[in-house]
Amino acid sequence: MPACPLCASSKTVKNGRIHNGKQRFKCHDCGRQFIEQPTKKVIDPATRALIDRLLLERISLAGIARAAQVSEQWLQTYVNEKYAQVPRNVQVTPKKKGRLTLQCDELWSFVNNKGNKQWVWLALDASTREIVGVYIGARDEAAARQLWQSLPPVYRQCAIADTDFWAAYGAVIPQSRYRAVGKETGRTNYIERFNNTLRQRVSRLVRKTLSFSKSVENHLGALWYFIHHYNASLLV
Repeated sequence: MPACPLCASSKTVKNGRIHNGKQRFKCHDCGRQFIEQPTKKVIDPATRALIDRLLLERISLAGIARAAQVSEQWLQTYVNEKYAQVPRNVQVTPKKKGRLTLQCDELWSFVNNKGNKQWVWLALDASTREIVGVYIGARDEAAARQLWQSLPPVYRQCAIADTDFWAAYGAVIPQSRYRAVGKETGRTNYIERFNNTLRQRVSRLVRKTLSFSKSVENHLGALWYFIHHYNASLLV
């Protein structure tokens, strides 16, 4: 067995293989894991572009690492940096004052464990299908207010909002422009369909998933990354 490169101990054993099949070793004395003759792999732009697209599909990070032939450690660092740079505000086409209609709903999710609930509050323009308001947090009146504040000003001034019967909406949205409706009316169909799209495309939101977020920051980043992609795809 090769000697440990950190402490020079000869008490090393085989310890599985890395993503490209190379043998990995572990030192019994200091715990260092290593490979023989390591080489630093440069991740080319084409591979990064592939990873950016795969992050928009329902694939775990481990699956993306296998498909792109990169290490999980490098990928996690790349994803952390990418999600940290994602804008946390809606980017939508400008609207003129007039009759606008919103569909609002909230979607359950969690971070690290199911006791740490992170509700995804969404507002969708019923005409353009754009996501025009987003807030992620608790499921209370303060969160509903954050959703309302996340809307572009023209929506707060003019839009009529169709929601379910969750009381927090009625406490925040002006009564003259608030409509609580049942599913049978079809007035929340678009936002409910988008919720299904999120669960189908973002692996962290699958109800029984092994790809759940372990940090709130990455949870927010993954959701915002997909929402920006979704809104941009409507303009194509």
